[in-house]
Amino acid sequence: MGLLRLLVLALLASQPEVVGGAETVGNSSEGLLEFSMGTFRYFELNRPFPEEAILRHISSNVTFLIFQIHSQYQNTTISFSKTPLPNTSGTGTDKGLVFILRPEQSMCTWYLETLDAEPVQNVAIPLSYSGRDPIPGGCNLEFDLDIDPNIYLEYNFFETTIKFAPANLGYARGTDPPPCDVGTGRDSRWRLQYDVYQYFLPENDLTEEGLLQHLQRMAEVPQVMANAIKVVTLTANDKTSVSFSSLRGQGVIYNVIVWDPFLNTSAAYVPAHTYACSFEETEGNCSSLGRVSSKVFFTLFALLGLFICFFGHRFWKTVRLILTAIAGSVGGIFLVAAWWRFGILLLCMLCVGLVLGFLVSSVTFFTPLGNLKIFRDDGVFWVTFSCIAVLIPVVFMGCLRILNILTCGFIGSYSVVLAIDSYLYTSLSYITLNVLKRALNTDFRGAFTNVPFQTNDFIILAVWGMLAVSGITLQIRRERGQPIFPPHPYKLWKRERERRVTNILDPSYHIPPLRERLYGRLTQIKEFFQKEQPAGERTPLLL
Repeated sequence: MGLLRLLVLALLASQPEVVGGAETVGNSSEGLLEFSMGTFRYFELNRPFPEEAILRHISSNVTFLIFQIHSQYQNTTISFSKTPLPNTSGTGTDKGLVFILRPEQSMCTWYLETLDAEPVQNVAIPLSYSGRDPIPGGCNLEFDLDIDPNIYLEYNFFETTIKFAPANLGYARGTDPPPCDVGTGRDSRWRLQYDVYQYFLPENDLTEEGLLQHLQRMAEVPQVMANAIKVVTLTANDKTSVSFSSLRGQGVIYNVIVWDPFLNTSAAYVPAHTYACSFEETEGNCSSLGRVSSKVFFTLFALLGLFICFFGHRFWKTVRLILTAIAGSVGGIFLVAAWWRFGILLLCMLCVGLVLGFLVSSVTFFTPLGNLKIFRDDGVFWVTFSCIAVLIPVVFMGCLRILNILTCGFIGSYSVVLAIDSYLYTSLSYITLNVLKRALNTDFRGAFTNVPFQTNDFIILAVWGMLAVSGITLQIRRERGQPIFPPHPYKLWKRERERRVTNILDPSYHIPPLRERLYGRLTQIKEFFQKEQPAGERTPLLL
């Protein structure tokens, strides 16, 4: 028996452990799930079989608990009672409840269920706090729960907004909670501060296992502060709502830590996550973000960009035609006509320089500089953006060929980045996308434009730089000893016409005038439609 016991203990010790103290457990046959304080537990919920969660042996120095449950995209319901009520339950992918403990209480129970037809994989954890810690959502006046520690998340194409209820000061077991809105002094909840954190999942990771594992890093205060990025700190006078740029297909986890500066204590809300897309839609879901038409368009655009990157200056006429389509019909036709007839370069190079300036200005606001509070004002943002964009052609007006080559190199190679984004997620596409969002949506000015910068982005950034440098170097070497710009078409046509007039040996000298050629062509077309006459003699012979 002793040997058998040793073998069993060795087998149990060899089982792999889950990072972060999580314990992986399947369904309970009795419909009862037992939890340990501060320990994550994996389990599966099925529609007809609700589960009862129980926590035993709660310490006497614990004043309140936060029990939270998470799933990837299927909703689950957590409730204080077997029959869920609006003010005692919550339904969603990231939900939690605050349980205020009574004196001498050492055990708590919750009820878990799902209405989804498919089984739902979940991870849950109970967290304990003392009477000195602030209570997340303790002064809720907006949502259904009396004490609501949840973060409510909404998203659209442009921005993702999180909202949460204000917290209250902590208090001991068996005592009344401090009033929320009696005063605004130092002894009230108005002294509390809120730190908003953002955590990016690995790029292109849409797996359920990956999300549930990374959520463990965003549940407790020490892990949130160690792993996530603090975006902003709000005071009690600020609105408990923060907006971020929507990153379609990129997993992001948000959490809020409420901090009591007087007692130097803190507590974490229930983290919320989003991919800014839907897993259940049949078209345009998280697994297939790019449409076939978009992929074809950006692939052709990338091929054109590579041509411009390496040969844009030599084939200057082709680039001008593209600029015509981009600039608009009237302005583009005027621009091309001015160069075709008079060879005016300044107007053309001004447009070319503004394109490069637009990219440089977009890169500038893609950095943390774009999240400064001063640039939330549209007037300040667009004036600064325009000044940076105009500065580029002004600086290079003395060397137009270099300006054109630089624009071809950087803009052409960036089109490859946009093409890669239609197949594989990259944050570099938001260099220009954030500017377009700012121009199309007035509410986007208040959104933080943080993006993940991970291994894929470093590789694509290196490819972009390599293509740009290679294209610029090749064009500079090819253009050595060549005219700065090719002559404009009207000058070439005029020179060719004079050559044909004076050179009688040129075969083109004997070409008929344009009017005669057109008349001859019309005659050929007329003869083509005439009915063919029958062969043979039709008049009678004269004897």
